Amino acid sequence: MAREFRLPDLGEGLTEAEIVEVLVREGDVIAEDTPLLEVETDKAKVEIPSPMGGRVETIHVTPGQTVKVGAVLVTFGDAAGAAPVARAAAQPSAPPPAAAPPRPAPAVARPAGPPPATPSTRRLARELGVDLTSVAGSGPGGRITDDDVRAHAGGGARGAATPASAAPARASATSGPRVPSGSTTAAGPAKPLAPVGLTPPALPSFEQWGPIERVPLSHLRRTIAERMALSAALIPHVSHFDRADITELEAIVRGGFEAARERGIYLTLTSFLLKAVATALGKHPHFNASLDPAAGELVLKRYVHVGVAVATDRGLIVPVLRDVDKKPVLEIARELAALAQRVRDGKATLDDLRGGSFTLTNIGALGGTGAIPIINYPEVAILAVARGRLEPVVREGRQIVPRLLLPLTLTFDHRVADGADGARFAADVVALLENPGRLLLGL
Repeated sequence: MAREFRLPDLGEGLTEAEIVEVLVREGDVIAEDTPLLEVETDKAKVEIPSPMGGRVETIHVTPGQTVKVGAVLVTFGDAAGAAPVARAAAQPSAPPPAAAPPRPAPAVARPAGPPPATPSTRRLARELGVDLTSVAGSGPGGRITDDDVRAHAGGGARGAATPASAAPARASATSGPRVPSGSTTAAGPAKPLAPVGLTPPALPSFEQWGPIERVPLSHLRRTIAERMALSAALIPHVSHFDRADITELEAIVRGGFEAARERGIYLTLTSFLLKAVATALGKHPHFNASLDPAAGELVLKRYVHVGVAVATDRGLIVPVLRDVDKKPVLEIARELAALAQRVRDGKATLDDLRGGSFTLTNIGALGGTGAIPIINYPEVAILAVARGRLEPVVREGRQIVPRLLLPLTLTFDHRVADGADGARFAADVVALLENPGRLLLGL
């Protein structure tokens, strides 16, 4: 009997995805959780694992095609008695499952079909050797969460190394030479940006001044353009500038770097910035919120999930570090390094990239004296950090000493907070950075 696999609801208002690569062929017999398709959404490029095992009868999509949620992607037939194909490109180190023993009976009664879990939870289960059919889900509708998997594994933690079952990195869909107008690239044909309420005037004919070429925007770059235009059009931005004396903090980072690395932790200034921001948000909850203008309400979030801007060869991506306020600096550093690496390798999941309540962007490694960021809608604030520089500072007694000063720019929604609110929030972040002992002790 034929079974259809449709593009699932991706959450957070995502209604469509672009097919980047089809990872199986018609006629293949695959196991449940085998990487099926690679898609690019408004958030990032991710792999979609197969929710079922069986023979791939029909593939209904092609690379470059944009499909809506609910569209049929693959039709499966009956694979009874057939051995799954071991696809090296998808799971290079996984043993062939043909000789695997039958699964034990599920511990919790569920409807027929694969256990409900997100791709990232399935990956964690594979890393910890947990059979999801024996895990009781505590999430909505019986969905299995990461905590359920860890509890079933006896409290095991996610390893820092890249899981062996992860797919190898693939070439970016946006790479390649420029193409003339009307052509397509691996990213598909050029598509217009979604309007945000204003109709721009027609462009002049640039050809009258010399030769030109037109390059289709990648799906990710088009999404960034649309979201930045939406944020700038809807939110009245206001920015507050400050500087933090991080002389002592820099000494702690440098002094503890090698010791932390021996424990598999890459200690950076960003880890302390995240902790300082999360701590300050506890005191200023209106910066950890979203505005619902239709209801006339401010949605205060009782969680602190901080997005961190990461530059990739495909564009800027903002993965989310969860519950930063509850974690020590060293744990933040460990999770941040793993998260950023997954993003750069193109292995980030949708769960890695959504649910943020505040954003931090650190451009210090690239230079510059400051930046005014655009808010990551529907958040209400973002903090930008530039490169710290040694500058002469006048201390008590008119003594001039060199100190390392870090430029900060807090940009926030003026509908939600006033200038004085922004100044107080920034001052609290500065005070925490200038007293790193408080960050280390979680005070």
